[in-house]
Amino acid sequence: MGRVTERRRVIRIRDGAVSARPDTLVAEEPLEIRLNGRPLAVTMRTPGDDFALAAGFLVSEGVLGAASDVRNIVYCAGARDDGGGNTYNVVDVQLAPGVPVPDITLERNVYTTSSCGLCGKASLDAVRTSTRFAPDERSAPRIPVELLSELPDRLRAAQRVFERTGGLHAAALFSESGELLDVREDVGRHNAVDKVVGRALREDRLPLGRTVLLVSGRASFELAQKAVMAGVPVLAAVSAPSSLAVDLAAETGLTLVGFLRGGSMNVYAGEHRLVVGDDTAVRG
Repeated sequence: MGRVTERRRVIRIRDGAVSARPDTLVAEEPLEIRLNGRPLAVTMRTPGDDFALAAGFLVSEGVLGAASDVRNIVYCAGARDDGGGNTYNVVDVQLAPGVPVPDITLERNVYTTSSCGLCGKASLDAVRTSTRFAPDERSAPRIPVELLSELPDRLRAAQRVFERTGGLHAAALFSESGELLDVREDVGRHNAVDKVVGRALREDRLPLGRTVLLVSGRASFELAQKAVMAGVPVLAAVSAPSSLAVDLAAETGLTLVGFLRGGSMNVYAGEHRLVVGDDTAVRG
């Protein structure tokens, strides 16, 4: 298993003074995800929680929906080209008997980055029709905006590796009462969400119907897609959403909050799940 952080020499310049010192950096390594032995995708990630990352990725692809869909997840042995040992950078997800295997030649068999994802109306239609756990527009939870405003500080306090490197994104899952259920960090924001979702799947907790998913950066289409595919009703981000993320949230019933900073926030969709003060629903 690779290390989460690594040390590198850095030249520091502070007010004209120059010094050399070691610096702690977040580690970044490729992870190849295989499905029943066949390559499916490669993502650049921070090592750790690799099985959860692979499982969460397959939830967002519509392949997995329950812990029982997985027979096993293993590291592939002998991943190094020189035969010198296992790099722990290749994971194989083996489906349980009877679980449909997608046609990988038609799937997204590519190198994925923090901006990966599909675009356009076809993507909206695909997510809306393929998710098993689309949020119900009429369902609980009803989240007080005062509670929502406290969550970024709770997330930041739980970001252990960020404090040492300053170079990681984070995703946190909270209960409707504000309890921190899980938090994962990764060099890619989409990987952090996959790790949270994958851990929930492996613990057989999908759909995540009474939770809030908070991400430390922006809310892209892909992050909204991952929330919908996991049945998350509320996605909040400390930065801006993309236009396609807002479209997806509106079409699927996802509550989407951006620029969540202190007591201020922008609500882009699903405002009916948020309440102000004495249980007054947010209205546009």
